[in-house]
Amino acid sequence: MSKKVLITGSTDGIGQETARALASQGYDIIIHGRSPRRVEDTVLEIERSHPEIRCEGLTADFSSLNQVREMIKKIKEKQIFPDILINNAGIVSHRFTLSADGYELTLQVNHLAHFYLTLSLLNHLPEPARIINVTSMVHASSINFETLNDKTSFDGVNAYSLSKLCNVLFTYKLDRLVKGKRDITVNCLHPGVINTKVLTETWGAIGSPVGEGARMPLYLATSPEVENISGAYFRDGLQQPSAAISYDEKIQDECWKRSLEMLYNAGFEPEGMNGGWL
Repeated sequence: MSKKVLITGSTDGIGQETARALASQGYDIIIHGRSPRRVEDTVLEIERSHPEIRCEGLTADFSSLNQVREMIKKIKEKQIFPDILINNAGIVSHRFTLSADGYELTLQVNHLAHFYLTLSLLNHLPEPARIINVTSMVHASSINFETLNDKTSFDGVNAYSLSKLCNVLFTYKLDRLVKGKRDITVNCLHPGVINTKVLTETWGAIGSPVGEGARMPLYLATSPEVENISGAYFRDGLQQPSAAISYDEKIQDECWKRSLEMLYNAGFEPEGMNGGWL
């Protein structure tokens, strides 16, 4: 039986290129996007190119935790639990915007929705499993949890950097929790300076072609060299140090606690927290 890979944000950019590459290696693919038509188009493209694999599509706008919950329900109903989960979806909002759940939009899409999705699937992942969080080399070097939802101090690029730091903090905290309990690795990566929508709309077309951005996710998803590595940050094809603050376990714990509080306050609870082993 082929291994399944769920890639969030895989109807364009790095996510789509990663899906194509993994399909070419014989992995079954679960496509996710917020546009039903783009999800359908991507699924059809992969099915035509690789009829030997199974490709599923899931639609959810990560600015709505209710849509994430419906996505989780569909995964459970269809029993399509991934062996590899690549949390890739990401945005930059240049204006202060609240999500449907009342949280700063970039933080919710880039971090909180993935936090909710991952913890809700954690008890169902086949073993061994790999969780891969796509962060960025511009992840922040400091964080004030009190101002994450503060309009007066908002800056779009800073909000993006903070969300990417939360990706790293989540990676390290989750690794601490699963280590010794489950055969699951949890790593994060900077895919490179790639001409995605996020890059070109924020910094201009200063990067490499989108296809280059699939190299790091593909490596962490498939390489036997990293099958026993967990709790690490990868950049330029190598394990490298992330920002110093990301190794502070008190900051990791606070990020985890605040993320759970945001979910609870919006009326959502990850399955793993409800009688689970976390």
